[in-house]
Amino acid sequence: MRKIVRFLGIVLVIGFIAIQFFQPEKNNAPITENHIFRYEQVPEDIQTVINNACMDCHSNHTNYLWYHRITPVSWMVSKHVTNGKEELNFSEWGEMDVFEKITKLEEICQETERKTMPIKSYKVLHSEAKLTDEQISDICNWSTKLSEDLLAKAIESD
Repeated sequence: MRKIVRFLGIVLVIGFIAIQFFQPEKNNAPITENHIFRYEQVPEDIQTVINNACMDCHSNHTNYLWYHRITPVSWMVSKHVTNGKEELNFSEWGEMDVFEKITKLEEICQETERKTMPIKSYKVLHSEAKLTDEQISDICNWSTKLSEDLLAKAIESD
């Protein structure tokens, strides 16, 4: 029995070491002109909140921590980033049409008010991503104002 347990332990350790060689591609593209911070006037306090709570999963650049390099954590982080970018990618803001931007801005407010964004697992490991009621209100006020500004510009250009 003891030999079986030792053998299984060795197999598990070797397996854990082996899977470390299978890392997902990193999300580290440079910031371009299409990034929301370069494309729109975003107040500094809102930029800070978005950077702390959103950008790792909703942009083309993720700040990886040391434990993000450990498989299977790296796979989980990669999946979160992929899913987040499918929903909203701040790095591609300039490529979106005005109505898609307005929809995304409304969703930002709704998701933060419901406290479904940022996701719980992210907030556990990133205390700065835990939004206060004031920050949520600021995000909603900003997103509403930007939506109104975008709509006004769209009407003017027609």
